[in-house]
Amino acid sequence: MPAVTTGTSVVNHLRTGEGPGLVLVHGTGADGPVNWGPLIDRLGGRFTVVAPDLSGTRRTVDDGAPIHVGLLVEQVLAAAEAAGLSEFHLVGHSLGAVVALALAGSRPELVRSVTAHAPWARTDPWMAFQFDLWTRLLGHDRELLARLLQLTAMSEQTLKARTEADFAQATAGFTGLLDGAEEGFARQARANAEVDITALLPGIAAPTLIIASEQDRIVPPHHQRELAARIPGAELLVLPGGHGLPFEDPDLFFGTLLERLRAL
Repeated sequence: MPAVTTGTSVVNHLRTGEGPGLVLVHGTGADGPVNWGPLIDRLGGRFTVVAPDLSGTRRTVDDGAPIHVGLLVEQVLAAAEAAGLSEFHLVGHSLGAVVALALAGSRPELVRSVTAHAPWARTDPWMAFQFDLWTRLLGHDRELLARLLQLTAMSEQTLKARTEADFAQATAGFTGLLDGAEEGFARQARANAEVDITALLPGIAAPTLIIASEQDRIVPPHHQRELAARIPGAELLVLPGGHGLPFEDPDLFFGTLLERLRAL
């Protein structure tokens, strides 16, 4: 995968396909291929897709300073520019959705549309408490964090259907993803705790769809309702599932995104 330098960062990014620009921004603890692989496969090469790995992932290198939304916006812009995109559609999940909205509000001339799943405008004390718990658990025992994230990222329906073996397998899988990536995850969690993009929301001019998961316990749906009310002309779509909808129900999540992109 190619890389591009911006400031003190060397940003790894996936680039594939041909056609209108589509930039995909991943959430905390993921990377471009992990978060967006199923969508890229379904697009069938109809877009020029760019999926950067943000600071805190294994393949993007920076100076280790605290991560903030402005830095991540710069990284996404650098990857899009390196791919030759003069304008593009934006899709983001969780922290990536926050970054997508911040980019759309600060550089509206570049953005053709925004689709944001599980974003928030400003971190409140509830969320800050949660992100601090993540970093404390990670520093103590990453398996405990993996267990907590299962319980908070998935919907009641998914959790009720799981067997003991399912819980064990999912815990082992996420614990393995964290192995050697603890500091990057902690840096992204601390960035989550500092989010405040409220001043940028009035600048969003592109058609915007805010997607909420009705059982989201990490970024509860009232945050998405607030965003939809504050962004000019934004639509709100509520889907069944939890915060981890891209992994909990990929058919629903990526099918919804594909339908949205086809309609633009």
